[in-house]
Amino acid sequence: MGVSHISNRSEKQSERWSRRGVLTVLGVVPAAVLTGCSGSAGATESSSSGGSSSTASVKAAKTPTVTVVPADGTKKADFTDPVTVVVTDGTLATVKVTGNDGSTLAGSFNDAKTKWTSTKNPYSGTKYTVAAQAQGAAAKTATFTTKSPGETFVGYFTPEANSTSGVGMPVSINFTHAVKDRAAVQKAITVTAEPAVEVVGHWFSDTRLDFRPETYWAAGTKITLSLRLKDVEGQDGIYGVQSKDVTFNIGREQISTVDLSSKEMVVKRDGKTLATYPVSGGNAQHTTWAGIMVISERFKQTRMESSTVGLGDEYDISDVPHAQRLTTSGTFVHGNYWASTSVFGNQNTSHGCVGLHDAKGANNSSVAGYKFYDSSMLGDVVIVKNSGDKTVAADNGLNGWNLSWADWKAGSAV
Repeated sequence: MGVSHISNRSEKQSERWSRRGVLTVLGVVPAAVLTGCSGSAGATESSSSGGSSSTASVKAAKTPTVTVVPADGTKKADFTDPVTVVVTDGTLATVKVTGNDGSTLAGSFNDAKTKWTSTKNPYSGTKYTVAAQAQGAAAKTATFTTKSPGETFVGYFTPEANSTSGVGMPVSINFTHAVKDRAAVQKAITVTAEPAVEVVGHWFSDTRLDFRPETYWAAGTKITLSLRLKDVEGQDGIYGVQSKDVTFNIGREQISTVDLSSKEMVVKRDGKTLATYPVSGGNAQHTTWAGIMVISERFKQTRMESSTVGLGDEYDISDVPHAQRLTTSGTFVHGNYWASTSVFGNQNTSHGCVGLHDAKGANNSSVAGYKFYDSSMLGDVVIVKNSGDKTVAADNGLNGWNLSWADWKAGSAV
């Protein structure tokens, strides 16, 4: 009866059947393979009823759609979130994100390769080009520009780049804005040494972070400071701008010990005594700080005025020779030409500084003040003992060596 039913159709119906038959010939073979041994009647019924097997075989494949965030053409994109690329109806083959500064943003795919996420956030004030391609589809290109931060901060560091210092020189960073998120800022700063040694940061305040090892640097050490502060949020709405590496070098080891009981300074270079000088320290009313101090500034000649250290008008000397700063509060080891030669090694007569016999004009190479200055460099260690005063505060100058290693590490935010 099936044959008789077909033969009674009109010629126009037969023509339509023939066209459907062509489609069936093209589309039914894979279905037959998938369903095994299906009878001819079943095939005819599927063809005549427009079944799902035929519909799936002729359905057009969907084109993959790639979406980039931030969107193409964005002018002031946020820089505090990663870049993402998502594909629907497909999988991602490649993604590359390039900044106009030549930098690239690395990233990773999810397991299904339908989403790519940058490992780090984009930088502020940068134009980016995203080139993404899905499997079997044309590449998609999108561009966006990140906004600039409203307010910024930088860290001024000591010592200077490419300089050579003594073994006591810490890496000290002073920030132009108070830092609220200390951990975020400290994680963005690394200090490494060759030969390798553990280096730890210590916060003295919201604006000062110093780095040092447990003991003095080894002579000849190369130190690298890596600042990755760009777009790090130090506090709400205030971002860092620096992304740079700088190196410093440590020279020979020179450690000078001042004993204000014997009024003598012994200078040791690489463990051997280099010189011994008679000195004069602070008097009973103006004792000298005790403890470990580091030379932080050097002047062949400088003016010293008592009013700057809270001592009124007791002195004002315009040409103090060979002055080397030991504390922020005003302690120096310096030459002295105005006191009698007999004072040095016999009396403590200063207002808190350590004085050595010197000559006016700072050009006499035969005197102790000249010789000590000539043998010294920034970062050299000067240890004062038996001064009658307490140990200098660790943040009064570059004097963090007065903290135990445990106390130093306790000041780290990471």
